Amino acid sequence: MGAEVKIWNPVEVAEQASHDYVSQIHPSQLTIDPSLQLPQMTPLVLNMCRDMFKAWANLADSCFAVEKISGGITNLLLKVSVKQENCIEEIITIRLYGPNTEHIIDRQRELQATKFITAAGFGAKWLGIFGNGMVQSFINAQTLSPSDMREPKLAAKIAKQLQRFHYVEIPGSKEPQLWNDVWKFFEKASGLEYDDSEKQKTYEAISFKELHDEIVELKELCDLLKSPVIFAHNDLLSGNIMINCEEDKLYFIDYEYASYNYRGYDIGNHFAEYAGFDCDFDLYPNINEQYHFLRHYLQPERPYEVSEKDLEALYVEANTFSLASHIFWALWGLIQAKMSPIEFDYLRYFFLRYKEYKRQKEKYFLLAQTYLSGRKNE
Repeated sequence: MGAEVKIWNPVEVAEQASHDYVSQIHPSQLTIDPSLQLPQMTPLVLNMCRDMFKAWANLADSCFAVEKISGGITNLLLKVSVKQENCIEEIITIRLYGPNTEHIIDRQRELQATKFITAAGFGAKWLGIFGNGMVQSFINAQTLSPSDMREPKLAAKIAKQLQRFHYVEIPGSKEPQLWNDVWKFFEKASGLEYDDSEKQKTYEAISFKELHDEIVELKELCDLLKSPVIFAHNDLLSGNIMINCEEDKLYFIDYEYASYNYRGYDIGNHFAEYAGFDCDFDLYPNINEQYHFLRHYLQPERPYEVSEKDLEALYVEANTFSLASHIFWALWGLIQAKMSPIEFDYLRYFFLRYKEYKRQKEKYFLLAQTYLSGRKNE
């Protein structure tokens, strides 16, 4: 599949969005190859901007400045500044999707989420859509690092924001997607063949029978916890949280994985992300750090009035579901190792996440089972 294949029909998407979204979404049928270096990519970006925003159609190249903000593991973020004579500078963000990411991400689900999340006042405004990406307003803020997330003031802020996020209403099915997504990934991951013989050898050492049994067992345990279903971000790592310190504003960005899901999963996944891409799981938050976060999540205005019972329930939920997070992203790593052209050791990432799942399994299974048997005796 070529790098710049269209992943949707922009005109149709913009038309559909006009029924649900307050602002107009501008479409362009053009695509941009994300594998190009910035100098080669810039002319394509300018063409797309002129095509999408008619007010810019006749602007000279010198009116535009394009820079790379970040390259996520699955997409590229560009900042475009547009300066017209006597006009205030306008800035937009272009999110350019990497090739083959549709094997991992349900783009229709993401579009539906983006529409309603941005309408609810989270993240950037959605402005336009093109063949393999979208255009949003520019957020003047800094991305967090994994160590920022554990800073108590910021952790409290993230918790409060997450509670608000979980109450966003998205039309359509409210069915939690965790296990559907895990099984979809499992099916894809268990039938791969790598071109690289070293990779293939490493891959063949994985027991999918064992993995399958682990998923079944973990799902049974998680189901017993009856974690409430909310609208979840599902990928709340530090790179998807931005802060503007002057305005004291926090933003959650990037809704590629957002869906209805279990409350415990979204929080447990966030805690697992304290480890960063290097998977330094010694950084996983301890019970005091977690309780601090959970108090501000459960009662943002009166965190110290949260009952011990509610705290314990959510603590058990988050940590049990953090095991599901390890399995989900481990399987994701296997698929990405085959599909992604991005320089990242995805295969190693599978082993790091799965190893951590095994290391923590006994502890968190025991935690959940003890909690459940205590609840039975109440």
